[in-house]
Amino acid sequence: MTIKEITTIIEDFAPLSIQENYDNAGLLVGEATTEVSGILICLDSTEAVIDEAIKKNCNLVIAHHPIVFSGLKKLNGKNYIERTIIKAIKSNIAIYAAHTNIDNAFNGVSFKMAEKLGLINCNVLLPKDNLLKKIVTYCPINYAEAVRNALFSNGAGNIGNYDACSFNTEGIGTFKGSENTTPFVGQQGNLHHEKEIKIETIIPAYHLKKVINAMLKAHPYEEVAYDIYPLENQLNTIGSGIVGELPQPKDENTFLVQIKTALNTNCIRHTAFLGKKIQKVALCGGAGSFLLPNAIAAQADIFISADFKYHQFFDSDNQLIIADIGHYESEQFTSELFYEILTKKIPNFAVYLSEKNTNPINYL
Repeated sequence: MTIKEITTIIEDFAPLSIQENYDNAGLLVGEATTEVSGILICLDSTEAVIDEAIKKNCNLVIAHHPIVFSGLKKLNGKNYIERTIIKAIKSNIAIYAAHTNIDNAFNGVSFKMAEKLGLINCNVLLPKDNLLKKIVTYCPINYAEAVRNALFSNGAGNIGNYDACSFNTEGIGTFKGSENTTPFVGQQGNLHHEKEIKIETIIPAYHLKKVINAMLKAHPYEEVAYDIYPLENQLNTIGSGIVGELPQPKDENTFLVQIKTALNTNCIRHTAFLGKKIQKVALCGGAGSFLLPNAIAAQADIFISADFKYHQFFDSDNQLIIADIGHYESEQFTSELFYEILTKKIPNFAVYLSEKNTNPINYL
């Protein structure tokens, strides 16, 4: 398999188009057409990880954090970023990163944290805007089912926990083909009236291209009429953070001990206990302090994330507990997520989890 074929599996789960605009996810080092000998999954690309890839005969490293985040002007080995890239290039090892796109993806990084904590009834804490479009097309009545199925099987028609959602209206379509046409119905030069179905459904913008291609393939007409409309609705399955519930309420200390164990963290920085049971839990992998107002608005009892600054702990304002478990600790299960995504599609391929702990923070 090529790098492109491998990374397409990741991007089907977490499209690059849903990454934040400041991010740099994607293929950072290497050529997409290269045949892959093995895949090494890690949280951070470092020199030690590249050495491990060499040892395990892996020529593709898949990381969560992009080794190239801002612009590089020189490659002369003056820091760990440049040294890592130089070593990767010299060793013919490609580096790919899925960062905020897999953070924002449905069943992404925060969902994996929620799974580890046993949360139920999970929803996205801050859904993304401007990701939905409406597609409308018209086809002969006898072909409506085939066209709808083409739309649905390629990502259209999903609303929450429902799929195959569409609205259909019968009407009369008219058209007249020129001498350069081969009409499916009607004759050249004659105005034709055809009973048609108008099919309307919604689609995430990142599926638009493949949905249109599938629709055109399934549609019987030589020229297919269709419309694309932008929607202001939120896509509730894509976005930052998660809010869910514990099956049973727990007291504060008991739940923090559970967090420490389930999320394998050496230290939890937290605000004062509020003397009440915890059941509704908000969380976000990585630096999630920006979601604190959303966690409070969701009436969460606790917000678990990382990288809170000193004064931000005051912002909890005794409305919930903030639990800062560390950046690495909150994202460490991303490697496990990558492994599940890949091995589900290519179960017999050489996919390895890195044995290197790349956490730069130590605790005494």
